[in-house]
Amino acid sequence: MAPTDQARRNHDALFPGHVSTLAVTDPELIEYFDDFAFDEVLAESRLDVRTRLMVQLAAMIACQALAEYRVMLGAALTAGVSPVQVKEIVYQAVPYVGMAKVFGFLHATNDVLTERGVRLPLPGQSTTTSESRAARGLAVQKQIIGNGAVDALYAGAPADEQPIQRFLSANCFGDHYTRTGLDIPTRELLTFAMLVALGGCDPQVKGHVAANLHVGNDRARLLDVLTQLIPYIGYPRILNGVRALDEVAAGPRR
Repeated sequence: MAPTDQARRNHDALFPGHVSTLAVTDPELIEYFDDFAFDEVLAESRLDVRTRLMVQLAAMIACQALAEYRVMLGAALTAGVSPVQVKEIVYQAVPYVGMAKVFGFLHATNDVLTERGVRLPLPGQSTTTSESRAARGLAVQKQIIGNGAVDALYAGAPADEQPIQRFLSANCFGDHYTRTGLDIPTRELLTFAMLVALGGCDPQVKGHVAANLHVGNDRARLLDVLTQLIPYIGYPRILNGVRALDEVAAGPRR
């Protein structure tokens, strides 16, 4: 079956003038993939196009889809995602995916931006200093997760694990969530997308479902993110994400 007219329009809006080599070598797959990804799935979306592409890029970093990331990064820039926003997606991935996995994506991002005439480095987005990062990080961690939950993490950690809790506050939250360029609800959506795409992070996925709900990203918005990731990360991890969403959004059993 050929892609629908709507699929062609949506695809061409992101990739103007692009002729896929896979459409020549693998026409059947590309026909029904494009129909699914650029028509059926998009018809279910209430996310604006930039947010949709940002969470997809975040998931691609997490699942190490470097070639597809480069392609979709071009689409994101065409759709109006700014160079600063793109860089912040990559930086946000560092505490969750790890620099060893983000390294190649950082260089790929720099290459694509340079090819498009963007001068590097971009304006700085950091708002903390070495002296303020721990306190600011703890404050934003409590803003996202809740005072009681953060206090419980510290209280429940034995002495030899306290450094990890401090690193979470100062590094994960203090160095990253306090940056400008993306607001906190968007950063939490990106984190959710990354953790679902990583796999094997079920407790953390649940934790960030709760965090998203706490900062205003409701169940419908999180389900929309999962739906938009289906073509790129596959059903098993999506279904795990749906289960985590349903368990947390349902609240405690009585």
